[in-house]
Parts: sequence; C-alpha cells; structure tokens
Amino acid sequence: METEILIIDKNAVDEEKIARAGRILQNGGLVAFPTETVYGLGGNALLPDASRKIYAAKGRPSDNPLIVHIADMEHLRPIVTEVPQSAIRLAEVYWPGPLTMIFNKTDLVPYETSGGLDTVAVRMPSHPVAAALIRAAGGYVAAPSANLSGRPSTTNAEHVIRDLSGRIDMIIDSGESDIGLESTIVDFTEDVPVILRPGYINLAMLSEVLGEVKIDPGILDAAAEKGIRPKAPGMRYRHYAPKAGLKIVEGERGQVISRIQELADAAAREGKRTGIMASDETAGYYRADVVKDLGSVSRDEDIAHRLFDALRQFDDEDVDVIYSEAFDTPRMGQAIMNRLLKAAGHEVIYV
Repeated sequence: METEILIIDKNAVDEEKIARAGRILQNGGLVAFPTETVYGLGGNALLPDASRKIYAAKGRPSDNPLIVHIADMEHLRPIVTEVPQSAIRLAEVYWPGPLTMIFNKTDLVPYETSGGLDTVAVRMPSHPVAAALIRAAGGYVAAPSANLSGRPSTTNAEHVIRDLSGRIDMIIDSGESDIGLESTIVDFTEDVPVILRPGYINLAMLSEVLGEVKIDPGILDAAAEKGIRPKAPGMRYRHYAPKAGLKIVEGERGQVISRIQELADAAAREGKRTGIMASDETAGYYRADVVKDLGSVSRDEDIAHRLFDALRQFDDEDVDVIYSEAFDTPRMGQAIMNRLLKAAGHEVIYV
C-alpha cells in the first residue's frame, strides 16, 4: 500500500484536503492525524472492518479497546447508554481537550471497536485538524496512538511515517503535538469515577470538578494489572518501549546520580552503547554516549512533551541500554511515570 502524506496547517485548515481524508475514513480506510496529545491512527468507529484494520496495522491485541473520537456533544448520546451528571460537569470544563471518558456503550458501537467490552471510551480532541477530520468522516473516528504496538507513541508525522508508512492510506502532517502524552482516562461506569490512565488533566484537577475520584492501582503497579482485561488503552500490555533495555533509578537525587553513573560505566566497560535520561538540574553530572535532558522538573510539561521523542531518539542513536531518573513531579509526575514504567517493563532500581 502507498501511503499519502498530506500537510495541513492547524492554523489554516484546508477544507478540501480534510474532505479527501474524511472520504477515506467514510469508506473504511485508515488515516493518521494530529491531536493535541499524540498522533492518532483513525478509522471509522462504526465499521467493524475499519477497527480490525487498525489492530492489524498496529499489530495491536484485539482486546485492547480503541477510543472513539467525536467533535460535537450531540454525537455522544447515540453511542452511550447513559451520561452521568458528573461526566457532564467534567465535559463542560475539559472538552474539547485531553480527556477520555468511559461509559456503557450502545449497539451503535461494534465490539470490534470496544475491544469486546460493553463499554466505550470517548474523547473530544481540541486540535482543529482533528475536529475537522472527525466531522468530515461522519462524526465517529476510532483512534489509538499512531505507532506500532508497544513502541513509543508518535508526537510528529515523521514518527508516524517510520512506523506506519505502507500500512495505512494517509498520514496528515500538522507538526508537533502540543502535550506529547496521551489523554487522561476516567471511567464513569463505577459508583465513583476511576482514573484508568493519568495524563495532562491530573487528579487534583479532576477532584476539583468531581469531588471523590479513585485511582486504578494498575497505573503505577505492575502486579495490580496482571490478569485483568484492559478496559482502556494503556492497561496491562507493555507500551512505549524503545529498542534498548530501559531501567529507572529512583531515590534521593545524589544517590540516583551516583547509581546511574555506576551502571552506565559498567555497561560501557562491557562494550555497550549507553544512554541516560535526566533533567535540566542533573544532566550535566552524567557521562554517557547519549544524555537526554528532558527539561526542568519545575516545568514538567516540558518533560512530558519530550519523553516519547527522546525514547525514539535513543533508537536512532543505536544505544544498547538506557538509564532514566524517576520524574516524581507534582503536576504531571504520575502521567510521566506511568509511561516510563511501562516503557521499562516496570524495571526500577531503588537507591
């Protein structure tokens, strides 16, 4: 398959180009497109065969549910059986935006899209190209991240091209994603809303609107997610992994620096090419083949934005092992650590 690359300026959306991409989706094809979080791999959410194509293109397990993207609130109720008042309040504050909500689904959503579940994950992205594409496609676009399953998510079109060119019909290039981590996922099918995946919208922000909110234990605990059937993307299966082995070192800053350097030196003596992920505050202390400074811990939005790109750059640099600091920052630390732990297969060294 030849994949068409379409450049669309998010500040001046070309309606003719969007209409072409929308027709591909209406006809059951696949289009990768930008959102404010990461790039998504879109298919018609109401066509079972389109969802099957998404799973095949990504190499994704078919019981890992897809998120249905909408652009207008009027399109929510036809696909869900009930919308709690708490979810309406949250939507009023954070939709459109980096928030996914889980509801019980109607028969309009095929089980191929919901991963065989009676629930459906729904999001309304704020990216103007994404919104225009969803409307052009008929209102319902199923879209996981536009990467090969298990690899770091894609935050620009070049990432998507490397992973999916030749596997899908079209890739829309609108530059870098603003946030760089996938949306927060909140489950509204329980008595109390439950965070299933942390993101830009954190616990404090959710609690301010909803009051009581629970956190799924599998977010940061590998043991808690074993044996479960994933109710949302990012649960159970290993995600975001670079080709090199990745280990996280967590503890007091000085001890972390010393331990990471010891590990990198030992790996280098074995002839391995070494990589280190650090912050503005610590990057200068390290010696390795490749040191990635993800940004200041005082601006953890920058760390989140750069994380997936850094993991992919390590692949380009052909490193054999990667050692990363833990980023337990107040604002987005839980979201960053959730992705980092999954990328490392939960391999953590405590010092």
